[in-house]
Amino acid sequence: MIQRSAVCARLGIAACTVLSVLACTFGVPAAALAEEVPPAPEPVAVAVDSATTALLIVDVNQQTCGGQPTCAQGVAPVVASLLASAREAGALVVYSSAGNSPILPEVAPLATETVVGNVVQNRFFDTNLDDVLRAHGITTIILVGWRANGAVLYTSYGANTLRYTTVVPIDGTSAGTPVDVAIGFYQMQNQAVANPRNQPLLAGAVTLSRSDLITFQ
Repeated sequence: MIQRSAVCARLGIAACTVLSVLACTFGVPAAALAEEVPPAPEPVAVAVDSATTALLIVDVNQQTCGGQPTCAQGVAPVVASLLASAREAGALVVYSSAGNSPILPEVAPLATETVVGNVVQNRFFDTNLDDVLRAHGITTIILVGWRANGAVLYTSYGANTLRYTTVVPIDGTSAGTPVDVAIGFYQMQNQAVANPRNQPLLAGAVTLSRSDLITFQ
């Protein structure tokens, strides 16, 4: 059994506290609790059809993203770049933003672009998002925004169960800690339709890509 001190050194104080509680309360071996999330595979290049692809921007707003430097200074500029490319290619752009917080100005929607509001993580749940996408003949979604282990993860699950092929650029999302990011990416690739080897544009699954590896055709 891995000693508690070794677990703490590998996973940090907060994780160690959780491990200790689980081990003491439920008798779970520390070795099992300390199993690491496998690293995400390398991002792959994808070429998407602009006529059947939508860029879905989730929670890049003042409240959710603006107060997180990782999002405001890291994710938002990547989203802005992808947004410019999507618009230039004539791809559909759809936003989902929880609450009434304004979307960041650098990625603000045009009057002709749809904003879907919701307060749950899966933005397909109890919204017209699926109707909007199907009305435009969308089969592929490029999903960006905040967080990798929150709305992006659960919306990707919703997309997969509805048979959308999903692309998540790894620089177009993030989370509070590297562990959160790793868990998010692992779950995305091992959910309803698994893609653990990161096959490009595997139907109904998540492909991990990067903003500079995505081409609109």
